[in-house]
Amino acid sequence: MHQTRLRCLYRVVTAVFSLCLLNACETSTQESATLVITDARVWTGDSALPWAEAVAVNEERIVAVGNSDDVAAFIGPDTKIISAMGSMLVPGFIDTHVHFVDGGSSLASVQLRHAATRDEFTQRIADFTATLEPGEWILNGNWDHENWGGELPHRDWIDAVTPDNPVWINRLDGHMALANSIALKAAGVDADTPDVSGGEVIRNADGQPTGVLKDNAMWLVNEAVPASSDALVDRQVRAAMQHVAGNGVTTVHDMADWKSLSAYRRLHSNDELITRIYSIVPLSDWQRLRDEVDEHGLGDAWLKIGGLKGFMDGSLGSHTAAFFEPFTDAPDDLGMFINELDDMREWISGADAAGLHVVVHAIGDSAISHLLDIYLNVADAHGERDRRFRIEHAQHIRPFDIERFAAQNVIASMQPYHAIDDGRWAEKVIGPERSKTTYAFHSLIDSGARVAFGSDWYVAPATPIDGIYAAATRRTLDGANPDGWVPEQKISVEQALRAYTVNAAYASFEENIKGSIRAGMLADMVLLDRDLTAIPPESIRDTQVLATIVGGRVVHDVTQASQD
Repeated sequence: MHQTRLRCLYRVVTAVFSLCLLNACETSTQESATLVITDARVWTGDSALPWAEAVAVNEERIVAVGNSDDVAAFIGPDTKIISAMGSMLVPGFIDTHVHFVDGGSSLASVQLRHAATRDEFTQRIADFTATLEPGEWILNGNWDHENWGGELPHRDWIDAVTPDNPVWINRLDGHMALANSIALKAAGVDADTPDVSGGEVIRNADGQPTGVLKDNAMWLVNEAVPASSDALVDRQVRAAMQHVAGNGVTTVHDMADWKSLSAYRRLHSNDELITRIYSIVPLSDWQRLRDEVDEHGLGDAWLKIGGLKGFMDGSLGSHTAAFFEPFTDAPDDLGMFINELDDMREWISGADAAGLHVVVHAIGDSAISHLLDIYLNVADAHGERDRRFRIEHAQHIRPFDIERFAAQNVIASMQPYHAIDDGRWAEKVIGPERSKTTYAFHSLIDSGARVAFGSDWYVAPATPIDGIYAAATRRTLDGANPDGWVPEQKISVEQALRAYTVNAAYASFEENIKGSIRAGMLADMVLLDRDLTAIPPESIRDTQVLATIVGGRVVHDVTQASQD
């Protein structure tokens, strides 16, 4: 029944046109469009024309935006027409923070995000192991120990059900992971393994590793995991592109590595990309990226380089985010800095001097404040330019530091879904006072800061609709906050839309080619089955993506998907 209603809402007409439309194109001197979308509720993201009802596209670019009469002159005998029948058309969603290859890999791995108990956690791993050959590694997982009360998992939970397969499965935030005994042995991790700066090997009372390793200590096991083949990585990217297209995402900013970039280049050379990618590589490799840009340039509208991702600290859920005051539930623990501040200053300064784009992960208030200091010092030393420093996550901000984002033109690159996920348990970790400026969407926007949204997929779902819902309602996933967790930080639906489109394009220096629906822009658009601005925010999550269009080409069509 639901699919039938969607088919009625979404119709593609390629051969039959009304007589009046044919007459219009015969008398017009305009070049015919390859695609026209009519009878839509178009939210353009363009302040000069915020709303429209029709869009004309020629090849990859938008050529006209307005009412039906405005675009009728662009319709020719070969024009494809999408009759939206009142559905909402918005600029293509730009996800400013993903781990794209890992996301593609996680689609085919064991699914632990919603394992609610220790027994269910173990059983899901046992069931997945039964599908594998001996020796195959079990990766990803995305478990959340808060689901069963906060106890960290232990290798003893899974050793008996994984006797022949190494296991290395991460918590959903990616800042700690669990290894079984086989994986620990392969990595050479035992009671004699020394502690790691910027990380931690969790041990029992006898000093034996429990199997959980945090942040920099995770590299001890990471290096034992066999490298993926190029063919496997390419398959993972294809799976990731199909997945995000189904959620209306037309561009991703990928926080990845050089292997991922190589895969994107291979697929791009074969014209296989259906998602535009801003490929961001490790900050410590700034000199290598400088040389890459000198040799190859910044790329094109499909694959862009020039960005560098660094880390200040870890995550709240792993107790590795860096705070000025101790965690409420761990009075002796301030979290940790993953990298030395002197190293971060050196890398950021070098990258900025080379004209590269710096984006840095900072979650705890101390990490955010120190990063703002570094950004300010580097900008002062190198002089005025359009550098667009970004802070990724920017989750727990001191009230004093909120105004600094706008003052320093630092972009807050945030993931609203985290607010309704972490909001289930965050107050027991940082208390109610610090929670007031946690995921401070409203305070940042009100101060004049530019906020861009993403998902952090695989850590959270790559679903902008869920992100808009989270930003507008702040209703936690457990249903415990029907009026919103820290409700004063809720924002409007249009503000959230802007964070996923206009501001997200600005966050990669691409606001002149994407992020809004206006003539001359890339034809990246998403058709939704309802007007998000005209419904109660609580019902936003019921919204369906009817079609995703990238460069004037329909890459996801719900009517086709329902038949496959």
